[in-house]
Amino acid sequence: MLALIMTFAYSCNLPETTVTNIVHPDGTVTRKIEIRNSGKNFNPSDIQVPLDSTWIIRDSMEINVKGDTAWVRRGEKVYERVDDITKDYQVDSGANRNISRHAEFRKRFRWFNTHYRFSEIIDKAIERGFPITDFLSKEELHWFLSPDKFTSQKKNGPDSLKYKAFSDTVEKKAEKWLYKSLVSELIFEFERLTKGKDDSGMVVDSLKAHENDFIRLLEEDDEKIDSLWSNGILLQRYAGGAHAVKFMADADSAINLAVENIFIDFREYTVQTVMPGKLTVTNGYIDSSGIVIWPVKSDYFLTQTYEMYAESTVNNIWAWICTGVLILFVLAGVILKRKS
Repeated sequence: MLALIMTFAYSCNLPETTVTNIVHPDGTVTRKIEIRNSGKNFNPSDIQVPLDSTWIIRDSMEINVKGDTAWVRRGEKVYERVDDITKDYQVDSGANRNISRHAEFRKRFRWFNTHYRFSEIIDKAIERGFPITDFLSKEELHWFLSPDKFTSQKKNGPDSLKYKAFSDTVEKKAEKWLYKSLVSELIFEFERLTKGKDDSGMVVDSLKAHENDFIRLLEEDDEKIDSLWSNGILLQRYAGGAHAVKFMADADSAINLAVENIFIDFREYTVQTVMPGKLTVTNGYIDSSGIVIWPVKSDYFLTQTYEMYAESTVNNIWAWICTGVLILFVLAGVILKRKS
């Protein structure tokens, strides 16, 4: 199975992409993109987010302090409505075109302030599987979703031993979640492929009854279970020799489909958002400049919707001034009335 999983790993030569949303009080969004690539050519099919001729695009070459050369493409586009961002996602022909994504914006007026909420949402990739929130605590989930830069700093900081141990715990729990989802997907695909065939129901029931055994074998050695399943040994163990021979082809197809469904074709990128006014609530990581950051990885939306949201408020100065003038007017009226 490890060999199959590795076919879904991507080369480090693929572009490193960051998208920045600058949200304005009127609901317009200035969207900026920075793509860093080791080569001069930017293949549209490798770019993680929508980018076309409607953007203002500039290319440059940069050399870092280590002497490494990078080709950088920067783009900018002003969206009059957030719905237009969603429309671009819907017609995207880039690397992540098969992933369902959309953006939302909400503005609520209150007398003394106006509340803003902006979010980018990625729909879950599969309907089956188990939510990662069932396996991780709130603190562990925050770590799991944090940018690599943040977790690396913690693991190399003053409390490195503490954070390395914590990171290992999160990794093991996340691995169990992934294995459990994979086994669930494997049994689902096997059931779908064998539906209507004689004795298939009995075999499926037996596989479901031994689901925890599959997970345990994966945790011990994921490559071993690959060979055991492909050679029909596990099917023979749980369903009998005759059934193992009968459903061998279906079993082989099921594991390929399950791996394809779990380790989806997705290119990672980073989303940043700058909100108007004072930031009040977010589920992202806030850097030293007040920019909210979210890494976007396939694990985050595999079995549950991944929403990257930020909320802020802007004080309505005019409302405070009007209120102050009104209060002064009322007080003046009361004083004049008393004098008269």
